[in-house]
Amino acid sequence: MTPSVAYFEELYAYNDWANDRTFGAVQSLSQELLGRDLGNSFASLLDTFVHLVGAEWIWLERWHGRWPRALPKNSEFGDFAGVRARASEVRRDREKWLSSLGEEDLKKDLRYLNLRGEFYSYPLWQQQLVHVANHSTYHRGQVTTMLRQLGVAAVSTDFLLYYDELNKQRRSASAG
Repeated sequence: MTPSVAYFEELYAYNDWANDRTFGAVQSLSQELLGRDLGNSFASLLDTFVHLVGAEWIWLERWHGRWPRALPKNSEFGDFAGVRARASEVRRDREKWLSSLGEEDLKKDLRYLNLRGEFYSYPLWQQQLVHVANHSTYHRGQVTTMLRQLGVAAVSTDFLLYYDELNKQRRSASAG
C-alpha cells in the first residue's frame, strides 16, 4: 500500500524538526570542535552535517529531474552557519515540491543517475522519499555519538518525542 502525500508531508515535518534539534545541539560549539576528526564515516561534526544536507539536496534535485554529478563540498558552505542556511533552503524547496505532488505521483517510477554514473529507477515513495528521511535519521544518530565523544550533551530526536511536542502545542493552541 502506498502512503499518501499527507504522510510524507508529516514525515518531512518530523525530519525538519529533528534536523533543527540536531543543528541546535551543536550551534554553540567552537570551529575546532565542529571540525575535529572523530574517526567516523564522515570525520567531523561539520563533515557529517555537510553530508546530511548535501544528501537531502541531491535527492531533491533528482526529484526535479536534475542529476548533479557530486555532493556539495564543505568549502561550498563556508562555515556551520552556511550549512544550516542551506538546510533551510532545501527544506523550503522540498516543502514546495511536496505540496505539488498528487497521490498518483508517489507510485511512479522515478529514474535518476547516481554519483557513479549508474541509472536507477524506483517508485518515488518506496525507495526515494522513505530513503531520504531514513538516511537523515542515521546521520543524526552519528551526530549524537560524536557529541558524546566530545563530552557534549546530545538531544533526542525520537519520532514519539516529536509527536509528544506536537500534541502539546496543539492542546495549548486549542486551550488558548
